[in-house]
Amino acid sequence: MFSPQFSIQVLSLSRPFKRLIVCAVDITLCALTVYLAFCLRLGEWVSITPALVSSVFISLFFAIPVFICFGLYRAIFRYSGWPALITVIKASFVYAIFYCLSILLSVSEGIPRTVGIIQPLLLLLFVGASRAYASFWLGNSYREQLKLGEVPRVFIYGAGSSGRQLASALRNSRQMHVIGFLDDNKELQGKVLNGIPIYKPRELSYKASAFNVSQVLLALPSAGRERRNKILSVISRANLAVHTIPNLADLASGKIAVSDLKELDIEDLLDREPRIPDVNLLSKNIHRKSILVTGAGGTIGSELCRQMIDQRPDVLVLVEQNEFALYSIEQELRSMLANIEGSPIRLRSALGSIRDIQLIHQIIDQYRPYAIFHAAAYKHVTLVESNPVEGLLNNTFGTLGLAKLAAQMGVPNFILISTDKAVRPTSVMGASKRLAEMILQAIAAESSYGKNTTFSMVRFGNVLNSSGSVVPLFRKQIKEGGPITLTNIDVTRYFMTIPEAAQLVLQASSMAEGGDVFVLDMGQPVKIIDLARRMILLSGLQVRDTGQPDGDIEIQVTGLRPGEKLYEELLIGKNSEPTYHPQILRAQEEFLQWSSLDPALTALSQNLGMLSIEDLKRELKKLVPAYSW
Repeated sequence: MFSPQFSIQVLSLSRPFKRLIVCAVDITLCALTVYLAFCLRLGEWVSITPALVSSVFISLFFAIPVFICFGLYRAIFRYSGWPALITVIKASFVYAIFYCLSILLSVSEGIPRTVGIIQPLLLLLFVGASRAYASFWLGNSYREQLKLGEVPRVFIYGAGSSGRQLASALRNSRQMHVIGFLDDNKELQGKVLNGIPIYKPRELSYKASAFNVSQVLLALPSAGRERRNKILSVISRANLAVHTIPNLADLASGKIAVSDLKELDIEDLLDREPRIPDVNLLSKNIHRKSILVTGAGGTIGSELCRQMIDQRPDVLVLVEQNEFALYSIEQELRSMLANIEGSPIRLRSALGSIRDIQLIHQIIDQYRPYAIFHAAAYKHVTLVESNPVEGLLNNTFGTLGLAKLAAQMGVPNFILISTDKAVRPTSVMGASKRLAEMILQAIAAESSYGKNTTFSMVRFGNVLNSSGSVVPLFRKQIKEGGPITLTNIDVTRYFMTIPEAAQLVLQASSMAEGGDVFVLDMGQPVKIIDLARRMILLSGLQVRDTGQPDGDIEIQVTGLRPGEKLYEELLIGKNSEPTYHPQILRAQEEFLQWSSLDPALTALSQNLGMLSIEDLKRELKKLVPAYSW
């Protein structure tokens, strides 16, 4: 009967004013029931007479004081239930006695005596009904307000179709309270969309404070990264958390929960647009071919597999020593294949280590891969620094054995996934990866090996959200309330998204001629402290420092860890040449010839278990002169 807005206004009135309203309602009901009692008694609609007016005043004289005595105006109607109704019955019974006696003893002409019985019964019904309706109407509105007060209050940035779908879905889910839209379109600003106002983005800070808003939901799926970055800068100044919309198909179907909303796409922390891949290069080494991926459950290995599915290989063989990682990526890929109608792709999984030469020989012999993408490696700098022997066995000698086997069995292409930490390495991990690169360079130049297999390696920096990246660590630390731990305020890193890196690896492999060291253009390096600050701000929090001691998250500098560098590099020397892909360079770097490298590796392998860590590092230095620790 009444709108939710009206009920909210009523609930917001002061207690005395609400009591006056209830008293006025009861006065109206007294007059109405007296009139109805006359009509029922006389069997017709009656006109206003002195007898009728007298009966109304008698009713008011007894009803209001009795109702006050019984506390009918102290009750909170939204909490009313059976106890309140019993109180109304008791008050009405006492009133009926007084009113009935007054009418029977009245000397006024024209007042039917039975009105003294009919009117109290009508008044009981009307007053009881009014209290019941008020309890239902105001109680529901109050409970709704409580629910809305408990859920997060949010703005939706973008009043387009995606924003409207999101607002509708959230209204149905009742898990977030949408306060308003924000939109850059001046024609929409100041208008109301489905009952939700549209504000100017520059009003965000003021409106967020006024309405106690805690989050902004980005509903701009088609916006470029440059525009999204500008929007994020505005939101960060308002100190609000940012989430992005889920799949639009789920929005359209109304299947949404707060858990479906994603945290800010970490890719938005990069101040550049994503690379657009060359479709021909992507598919050249993959389409309708047998492919083997080592380390298939890792960050890069798993993304390579996802990208390869889109290129429709004939067979995709997954090699992984971590059982759960292998199970996870296999299930994910099978789910992808289920959505490809009539998919001819065969998916095979092999649980084991690349150092198990017999297993790898069996796999290559069975599936005859056209290309091996070697992503298996120990990548965590500090862990490998503490376990240098295992790092070398896996990263260096595992690659050596795999590369020899590939050449012996005539695998056409072998691609090593390398790292920027191999450039002038300061860690065992970096040195082990540089040594792996040198092995492929030397083998590619050796006629007895390189004539059967095209060896290449792709070198790039950090990928956002990988297992070794600072991004997941910072997210965890922010959720735990801090502090964020940073090794040095001057640390910088190159960053790239996982899909970008995988796509560029596939494209680089298509351009290999033998012994190539491909380097990916990763844009400008990012200061880690700037990344940390931005993540804090876009989580709706503030950095706690000397300038803002009441902030939420502190950034603590812990000092460089063993093997860690302040700055990462992608090229050892100055010599590099472009390829016909604008984001891929071919590095020209020196290496030991196989005739010198092979006996040195054999000697290192034989003595590996007997060397102290210092001696091991000295031996590494002989093979990788740029290595320092």
